[in-house]
Amino acid sequence: QIQLVESGGGLVQAGGSLRLSCAASGGSFATYAMGWFRQAPGKEREFVARISRSAMAIIYAESVKGRFTISRDSAKNTVYLQMNTLKPADTAVYYCAADLERVPTKDWSRYDYWGQGTQVTVSS
Repeated sequence: QIQLVESGGGLVQAGGSLRLSCAASGGSFATYAMGWFRQAPGKEREFVARISRSAMAIIYAESVKGRFTISRDSAKNTVYLQMNTLKPADTAVYYCAADLERVPTKDWSRYDYWGQGTQVTVSS
């Protein structure tokens, strides 16, 4: 089993930037594709981005494409989400997740392990 801990959330004004980190431990980081999801109060969990084991295959939600960048550092067992040009609509709890499947998916139910989340609040 792998453990995931998110960090880097906070309060930022619209147009600002944040970088989220997800540190993995207790398992083989290289075994998993990694994803970022977010959930706002009263809304369903929403796919944000996914990065493959090799970091060569990356997909984004249309709502964040061009603004967010997902990356991973195998030496640090960490996946990142760089968020630029933030909007109030980006306000949510952000979760990282690990996926043992080798087929890309945006479905949160197909991910095997989850962090506890980090709050991102974007003010107008």
